[in-house]
Amino acid sequence: MNRTIFLVGPMGAGKSTIGKMLAAELQLPFADSDKVLEERTGADIPWIFDVEGEEGFRRRESDVLRDLCTGPVRVVATGGGIVLAAENRRLLRKHGLVVYLQASIEQLLERTSKNANRPLLQVPDPRARIIELVRERDPLYREVADIVCDTDDCTPRQAAHRVAVQLASEDSPPG
Repeated sequence: MNRTIFLVGPMGAGKSTIGKMLAAELQLPFADSDKVLEERTGADIPWIFDVEGEEGFRRRESDVLRDLCTGPVRVVATGGGIVLAAENRRLLRKHGLVVYLQASIEQLLERTSKNANRPLLQVPDPRARIIELVRERDPLYREVADIVCDTDDCTPRQAAHRVAVQLASEDSPPG
């Protein structure tokens, strides 16, 4: 693999978990854009949302993405909203292969319900919010995706292997 692999998709699709396993399978370094952002700022994402709002967070997220587009080839798990900015979508397409990890609303709700570190879900009806976010972002994920992988019917390890197989066929020259 000679291009960075960017994992996109809604929160709870498994980008970080699957990304680590995929990186191990491909023998590539792994980076999580949210973790990089937190390390740089010394603050967690909910705090950044509280202090700077979503706009401030998105600006910082774009800065991190720009930096992750340079340097070594790696697997990068992105934040669920990274595709909202047109410039980010352009960077993703230009600098790597993009894998859209999708999951059902039920799976997303189940996977995110145990994590209070998700500012956009701190609402009275998280299910309705997830539906709204998926409806808004799904076309953007599809716009940038080279590969779409459904994570509902498999373990994270199986999903990582599925993506690795698809990437191998994507990366091989037409013949």
